[in-house]
Amino acid sequence: MVSIAADGVHMEGMLELPLHAVGIVLFAHGSGSSRLSPRNNYVAGVLRHAGLGTLLLDMLTPGEDQTYQTRFDISLLTQRLEAALTWLQRQGAPLSTLPVGLFGASTGAAAALRLAALSPRLVRAVVSRGGRPDLAGTDALDRVQAPTLLLVGGLDEVVIDLNRAAYDRMQCERQLRIVPGATHLFEEPGTLESVAQLAADWLFLHLTATRMP
Repeated sequence: MVSIAADGVHMEGMLELPLHAVGIVLFAHGSGSSRLSPRNNYVAGVLRHAGLGTLLLDMLTPGEDQTYQTRFDISLLTQRLEAALTWLQRQGAPLSTLPVGLFGASTGAAAALRLAALSPRLVRAVVSRGGRPDLAGTDALDRVQAPTLLLVGGLDEVVIDLNRAAYDRMQCERQLRIVPGATHLFEEPGTLESVAQLAADWLFLHLTATRMP
C-alpha cells in the first residue's frame, strides 16, 4: 500500500512490482470505481505476469466520489494522475527509472490521454478500456504522442462512435480494437481476458521499445 499526497488529500494506492520489471503501468479507473475494481485488478495481474509493475489508485476521496460533478471533472482527475506520476519519478530506483504506461477506463481514459499530452517525454504508452477519449478534449487528443490502444466492446455502440472520432483526430501511433460480443464493462465470458492480453501486448511492446528522443 502507498499513500500519495495531491491537492491537500491523500490517494490510497496498491503498488506491485514483479521481479525484473521492465516497465510500470499507472491505472486511472472510471467514475464510481476504485483501486479495488475487480476488472482493473484482473488486468493488472496479467500485466504483472508480463513483467510490468502496476500502480492502482483511488484518485478521488470517498466523499469526492459521491459527487457527480467531481467524478466527471477530467481536469481534477488529470491533476491527481499527474501527482502519482510525479511521485513515481521521485522514488529511488527502480521505480524512478522504469518506463511508464497508462491504463485508463471510462473517464479515467480521458485523464490518461490528457496526462500523455502534458508529459510526452514520460508517458510511453496508453491503453483505454471502454474509455471516453472525447472528454479529454480535442487539444489533448491532437497533442498525444504516446502510442495509444483504444479498446471498446462490440456492443458498446455509443462508445465505439466516440472512440472512432478520437482515433480519427489523433496523430500518434494508435489502434482501435473492438472486442466482439462485449458490452461496456466487458462482463461477457472471455472478453475481459481478451482486453487484458491486448493491453499487456501493447504496453510491453512500447515500454520495452527504444526510448523516445
